[in-house]
Amino acid sequence: MRLDKFLKVSRLIKRRTVANKVSDQGRIYVNDVIAKPAKQLKEGDIITIVQADTQIKVKIVKIPANNVSIQESSTLYEIIK
Repeated sequence: MRLDKFLKVSRLIKRRTVANKVSDQGRIYVNDVIAKPAKQLKEGDIITIVQADTQIKVKIVKIPANNVSIQESSTLYEIIK
């Protein structure tokens, strides 16, 4: 699954266009490497999102086949920091 789509489906970022914009600005890392929106993700990857003065680090637990419900979205990742 693409990075921008995963961020939207998991609800880490609300909209896919916003995920694209943030990624293009170089504020999203996958396994400590700056990632483009089209980066293909796999289970076990570590995503770091850098926002103004905070940093969110999550580990991908499951890659969904399609969209998931709001309740299920938080099961796709686990927060590391």
